[in-house]
Amino acid sequence: MGEIRACKPALLLVAVFGVCEEALALAQEKCQEKFGKIALQSASYYFDSFTHYYAKEMGERLPKKFWVFEDLVDPGQLATIKRQTNLWEEEIGHTLFKQGLTTTNRPVNLDPGYIELGKLILASTKDHAHRIYLRDGIFAETTLFYRDKAWQALPWTYADYQDAKNQEFFTECRNLLKRKLQALAQN
Repeated sequence: MGEIRACKPALLLVAVFGVCEEALALAQEKCQEKFGKIALQSASYYFDSFTHYYAKEMGERLPKKFWVFEDLVDPGQLATIKRQTNLWEEEIGHTLFKQGLTTTNRPVNLDPGYIELGKLILASTKDHAHRIYLRDGIFAETTLFYRDKAWQALPWTYADYQDAKNQEFFTECRNLLKRKLQALAQN
């Protein structure tokens, strides 16, 4: 029988894109209030350079970036985090619509996940063959795995997660996590 061990904490990752700066600013404010200070932020890029999946719902030229947070998280909390970010999407949509700053009900998209030394996991509300049910309507997938000193894609890995610049950022995040885990082990 295998020995049951506690899971190591992970680095919380949130992918964010939106229709306007106000939506992104509100999302950042809510995330930092709940998850703590942003430790690293990727360069911004236009999400529709990779896919037009959200164009009908949110429009074109959607700036996207990744945030990782100072405080490590328990990977077992991913479903709770995803449900919270979904609520924030709704709140931000209602707020900006009332203020006349957007005509869409969904001006921001928040996709949480986490980075461990060997993988990048994303949460989803959509089931698929490669996704594992967590709880409360939330699924998880391994989006990338780390082998031979590089991130490796899987058949379902989104195109922007395969982008070299984004993978450089994920490596920077992995290095941060490695330092944090080493510091925890020394304490």
